[in-house]
Amino acid sequence: MRIGGQAFLSLRAVWQRWFLWVLLAMLVLVLLATVVWLAGRHEAEQVQEILDRDTADAVADLRTGLQRNVLGLRALQANGLDLGRWPAESAALMRGHREWLRLEWRDDAFGRAASTDTPYRIRRADGPEGVPAGADAALEEVARAACGAAGRLGAAAYSPSVYAPLPGTSGLEVMAVCVPVDGGGHLVAIYALRDVLIELVAPTLRRGQEVSLTEPDGTRLASVGTARRSGSRVFTARQQIDLPGISLALRVDGWRAAPDVFPNLLTGLVTAISIALVSVLALLASDTRRRLRAEHELADALAFRKAMEDSVITGMRARDTRGRTTYVNPAFCEMVGFSATEIMAAGADESPYWPTELAHEYRKRQNVRLSGGTPPREGFESVFMRKDGSRFPVLVFEAPLINAQGEQTGWMSAVVDIGEQRRIEELSRASQERLQASARLATVGEMASLLSHELTQPLAAIASYATGSLNLLGDAARPPGAPLPEVDRADVAMAVRRIAEQADRAGQVIRSVHDFVRRRDRTREPVAPQTLLDAVLPLVHLQARKLGVRVEIALEDALPNVLCDRTLVEQVLLNLARNGMQAMDAPECATRVLRLRVARSGASPTRSWLVFSVADLGSGIADEVARRLFTPFFTTRPDGMGLGLSLCRTVVEQHGGVLAFEPHAPRGTVFRFTLPVV
Repeated sequence: MRIGGQAFLSLRAVWQRWFLWVLLAMLVLVLLATVVWLAGRHEAEQVQEILDRDTADAVADLRTGLQRNVLGLRALQANGLDLGRWPAESAALMRGHREWLRLEWRDDAFGRAASTDTPYRIRRADGPEGVPAGADAALEEVARAACGAAGRLGAAAYSPSVYAPLPGTSGLEVMAVCVPVDGGGHLVAIYALRDVLIELVAPTLRRGQEVSLTEPDGTRLASVGTARRSGSRVFTARQQIDLPGISLALRVDGWRAAPDVFPNLLTGLVTAISIALVSVLALLASDTRRRLRAEHELADALAFRKAMEDSVITGMRARDTRGRTTYVNPAFCEMVGFSATEIMAAGADESPYWPTELAHEYRKRQNVRLSGGTPPREGFESVFMRKDGSRFPVLVFEAPLINAQGEQTGWMSAVVDIGEQRRIEELSRASQERLQASARLATVGEMASLLSHELTQPLAAIASYATGSLNLLGDAARPPGAPLPEVDRADVAMAVRRIAEQADRAGQVIRSVHDFVRRRDRTREPVAPQTLLDAVLPLVHLQARKLGVRVEIALEDALPNVLCDRTLVEQVLLNLARNGMQAMDAPECATRVLRLRVARSGASPTRSWLVFSVADLGSGIADEVARRLFTPFFTTRPDGMGLGLSLCRTVVEQHGGVLAFEPHAPRGTVFRFTLPVV
């Protein structure tokens, strides 16, 4: 059942898709057939009309000819009929009328006074009575019939046609015209109907057509012209000829071929238009198929685009040239908490996700953008407001929205919620600070013995000077209440000054450690290279004195300030200096020199840098250690944490610089890092 239902739905869909096309094709075919039929009918009517007109003209010619013959008969008797002149006058008249078979002069008793046969058809070789009896009888019959009618009408009249058999031929249909003679008698002219058609009808009518004289009931009497061709269409025209005493009809049968579809111009034109119309329909069908295919491809592309827009987490927003929001994707709506309808219903100068306190600034920024201002390619940070009123930072990338004609129709924006990124960065920064603080505390812990050693000397000196002073003040040999001798007073004063100096020395040691350990705000500021070195040198000297290392400082003249976080860079310098001194803490290292150097770098033509280098004369770094030297928690010392160099490279790279190392000639290692110049 399910398969049958699906087949029915598929068939229904196909029928709905092609129904209009089938209907249109049927209508076109009906239209074409109608046009062709009408064209053929029109042409047939034209042929029939021409044939009717030619037939009417032929009837007129025939009547005119017959009338002219009657006038000729009357002219013959104008000077009176005379048997002496008859042969010559009648013969001359007969030569001018091929359609006549015989001309007779009848007296009052209807006897044949004289007669003359046509010189073209009936020869009188058989003698005066050479005409066959059957033919003569027919001629006599028509003569009497004509003269009878003329007598009744008192004017020229015609007889009905009669068949006159002739020897050696199929005979002739003949008729006679009788003209009464003044003074008594009649002139009778015998017509051969076939010759009438030949002589009195225009020859052009007989070309390609059959011309006939018929009786009113349609009986054919005589015919001339082209015989009917098989397969041809008959076009018939019939005109009545009413003559005194007789009624005939002239019938013309045209054997022209029936108007076909292609032989004439009109039908050819209609056919050409039909072919063009069918071709246009075929092209239209092909174009429709391409359009349907394009629509399917477009629908697939739109579905793919919508799925892509729904899947991305980046908010998409489009605005027109007036600043009105025309499109937002689901990610953008989810980001701000407003629906697409709420966002697009807002005016051009306001958006529901603009914080109230920043709306004025955003409106100005939008006006700058709409006036042609170009947004930064790297994007810009902004703050949006969710529907619940909470604010969150976003990173906005904007680009002109260009249509297919190359015209800008607005702006397209990609909005990224960087709130979570900011939170992670803050956590990372706090973790980094805690790690660096721990590293500093670890460094101080490692230097605790140095501190105790460094503080022991001033404290011992203070104790010694204090003991000496007390001894001078409590001398048993001096009488009680006696004033202190001048010499002893000077010694006590000198001891007190030494005590103050040693106390100040111990205080400096403690303050340097305190300044190094305490956490300060991370701010980048212009700092002189000498200041950075001075901040770490007290601590460097503490370890240098213990290990017997000589510290050499070399700075180029007039060095510019560097832009850095002073605390972090001091940490880097101290770590590198301590690593260098520890590398020289070996019995085989007789010469222990640590060189701290600051110089200009010419590596970059667009920005100035300073190079800080820390070189030692230790045993150098093995290749297997060098490959993992900056790996966190990798260390070659049993009491080390393995974080020093990793943190140093991180700090330098955060400032845009590079930390690297290389062997130092003649021995040892040199670490170099760069910092940007202000």
